Amino acid sequence: MAEQEKTQALVRSRDKKLLLVANKYHLCGFDDQASASGPGQWRGLEIGSCEEEAASSAGSEAACQIEETRISTGKELKFTIQQQQQQWCFPQGLEEHEQEQEQEKDFFDLLPDHLMIEILVRVDTPNWPMLACVHRRWAAMFRGDGLWQTALTKRWPHAGSAKRWPGPISRGSSKRRYTALHASDSLLTSNSAGGENACGNVVDEVVGHVYLFLKEKLELAAPSCSYGLLHGTMIDQFLACGKKSDEAHDLASQIWVVVLGNLEESESTFHLLMRIAEEWEVFLPYPYSKSHAVQWRLFERLFTDFRDCLSQFDYFHVLSQAKHKFELIPPAWLGY
Repeated sequence: MAEQEKTQALVRSRDKKLLLVANKYHLCGFDDQASASGPGQWRGLEIGSCEEEAASSAGSEAACQIEETRISTGKELKFTIQQQQQQWCFPQGLEEHEQEQEQEKDFFDLLPDHLMIEILVRVDTPNWPMLACVHRRWAAMFRGDGLWQTALTKRWPHAGSAKRWPGPISRGSSKRRYTALHASDSLLTSNSAGGENACGNVVDEVVGHVYLFLKEKLELAAPSCSYGLLHGTMIDQFLACGKKSDEAHDLASQIWVVVLGNLEESESTFHLLMRIAEEWEVFLPYPYSKSHAVQWRLFERLFTDFRDCLSQFDYFHVLSQAKHKFELIPPAWLGY
């Protein structure tokens, strides 16, 4: 009996040690419920008799010591790896790294918005899309209205002198007004010089807005109105702003030529040009009639840029339309 009690005491002592080790280092595979139900339950193994437990008690104690040594060695190794990773990420230490980040802080982040806007508007306009990609704060400024209003005032000081804006085409926000004025100066031939007077400013801005209006309508897959009605809307806008019939007709023609020339070479553009060629057979009175230059540019693009898209039937049909409109046909247009 004394030997059995001694053996059971050794088993209970071993199980307590294993339970302490498992709770401390979270060893996988230890069953707490099995350990609590009675001695000898660990990792699904059962100790049958006291004699077998007595024979293996010395080996169990040695295994427990080896396991504790392995766990402490693994913990030290994990701590060493963490220190090494921290040393790789921050070679000079975390505090020195934070100090360097404070020193390397962008100077532009310290500037208020109104000073940052004053800097951005002095950059050339073609570079603005790249500036918007540099910094999130700069991109937010370009999305807002403050930067565009400042740029509009600096480049065209008298742009807001005209209070009335008649006509079917709206003026829009400061960004749209700046875009319209920039388009009229860059892409179109305008008689006014940079908006030095109120009348010239209105004409320049009207030209830009009409250009944007036509460009956006032609880019739609299915325009809400016919192309003849678009042309009439452009003429009405110029007439509402005080232009004469000849001037309105010439400006609308210039805008059509520029927009048709800037359309990309794609299947949608080919179908667009074919629809315009078919629709423009309708006669309209002056100044709503289509100019010779616009029709020439339309057929020129069909016969040069989109010749491969034309079927045999479409080619001869478009060619007959061109011969009906023009006295002389260029040799480059001939030949299917």
